[in-house]
Amino acid sequence: MKVSRERVAQNREMLLSEASRLFRERGFESVTVAEVSAAAGLTHGAFYSYFASKEDLIAQTCNYVLNDEDGQEHASLFAFAKEYLSNDHRENRGGGCLFAAVGTETARTSEATRDIITEKVREQIATFAKSAPGAGPRTRRRAAIGMWAAMMGAVMIARTVNDEALAKEITSSTMKWLEEAADLRPLE
Repeated sequence: MKVSRERVAQNREMLLSEASRLFRERGFESVTVAEVSAAAGLTHGAFYSYFASKEDLIAQTCNYVLNDEDGQEHASLFAFAKEYLSNDHRENRGGGCLFAAVGTETARTSEATRDIITEKVREQIATFAKSAPGAGPRTRRRAAIGMWAAMMGAVMIARTVNDEALAKEITSSTMKWLEEAADLRPLE
């Protein structure tokens, strides 16, 4: 039986959606093609109608997630930080930031995946630099990079500890540090 174009698109969307959740929850290596297929309600064999390999799925999932996040504009770097360092985001491993969930794993993925990640990192830095503190473009770019790195690191560390109070302290202290750092505003 022939599958309609609409159904093909829906199936592909389900595979990408489930892969994005599973990869963020458990990492690239511990998730199998069969698990992604089953979560999407498809057979393992049907998977290969949509993706050439697991590595192709990883690359396309990263692109899918990061393009979906593009629409989530924030008024400023600090508005983003407030949401990013929230308890809700920290606890939402399957739906939270791809970088905080699998960022270090991408170093061991294909060049295609790393190309996608690299381009999205460039775009995010440019977006953050528009509202980062600083007297000129170079200072704002440096602040954007440092502040985003601090946010990601805080979420990664907070997710690794099994002490809720410590996890909250890590994210709230990072937010406070970001606010204080904005007041320093070094010259170009």
